[in-house]
Amino acid sequence: MSESEPEYRVTTLELFFDLVFVFTLTQLTALLADDTTLRGLARVVLMLMVILWMYGGYAWLTNAVAPDTPVRRTLLMIGMGGFLLIALAIPDAFGGSGVAFGIGYLIVNLVHSGLFVTHGGPGSAEGMRRLSVFNLGSAIIVLAGGFLPTPYRYAAYLVALLVMVLTPYVNPQQRNIQIRPGHFVERHGLVVIVALGESIVAIGVGAAGLPVNGGLVLAVAFGLVLAYQFWWSYFGGNQDEIAERQLSLVPPTERARKALAAYGWAHAPILLGIVVLAVGVKKTIGHATDHLKPAAALALAGGVALFLLGEVAFRWVLRIGPVRRRAIGAVAALATVPLGLWVALAQVAALTIVFGIVLIPEVRQNAADERVS
Repeated sequence: MSESEPEYRVTTLELFFDLVFVFTLTQLTALLADDTTLRGLARVVLMLMVILWMYGGYAWLTNAVAPDTPVRRTLLMIGMGGFLLIALAIPDAFGGSGVAFGIGYLIVNLVHSGLFVTHGGPGSAEGMRRLSVFNLGSAIIVLAGGFLPTPYRYAAYLVALLVMVLTPYVNPQQRNIQIRPGHFVERHGLVVIVALGESIVAIGVGAAGLPVNGGLVLAVAFGLVLAYQFWWSYFGGNQDEIAERQLSLVPPTERARKALAAYGWAHAPILLGIVVLAVGVKKTIGHATDHLKPAAALALAGGVALFLLGEVAFRWVLRIGPVRRRAIGAVAALATVPLGLWVALAQVAALTIVFGIVLIPEVRQNAADERVS
């Protein structure tokens, strides 16, 4: 892609693809809700990181290869089928569904590599040619892990993840991959929006079948406020437009590395935070006036802290605003755990207050800017 080539926006087919991807987040949320031990968390983190690598790969793919022909759309649909198979296998991926998970992951990789290398344009195709070898290698490791006993499956996923993390830094051709900032920022913003829907669904699932009393109404209201605060923290004050502008200012040869840092590594805790918060909300809604178990209280606080720390990394990489308040807010969020062990509603209320204090200066500044304009 040349610098003179026009931007294009996210297509409805890409949004449809993201809905399939977000089903994996729903499955991971359910898995963690059923097993809130360190083992459960380790499984969710390993699978999420492996899945996110290839979801990010598809965001890069459609940034370079518009799904505007029948062949491209058909291949993208096959990739969606691979993600759907992955999602269906998640609940027992460390048991009998490990091979199915690996097959789905291999399908996702094959479609991604094939489309990118054959249709990505001279620079992007060359940059992906070597990267695709590592991607396919990691997919084969994941598939092989499905045939191994459960303890060794952890090692296989971890090795595959290490290959993914190291690949961009041993592949000098990555700088040839061109990035359209407008499409790239919009695509990742949309998946954050859809993922936030998971926290709303968690509220509904947690409240299903319960009597609508004062405690439930308050818990639902605070849960909704928290979801809104997540939204404002990521999108408020036109931060997506600022991020797009900042990414545009990066020299083309350095843009891929910057995009990977901001929308790859930094977005991992953002999305993990949404998943973990959804677990906490799901376990809290029906017990608003009760003591929470330590795992549920940690999920509430940890979800907020992870999201804020992800925002710290994201904003620092792109230089799009202050990060100190978010870092302090992450620590303050973790300090609310004792409140949850006392009364669930007290912790949820405290988290909304902590998040509100983090955001108030930005909300005021945004309001002032709007008055001036």
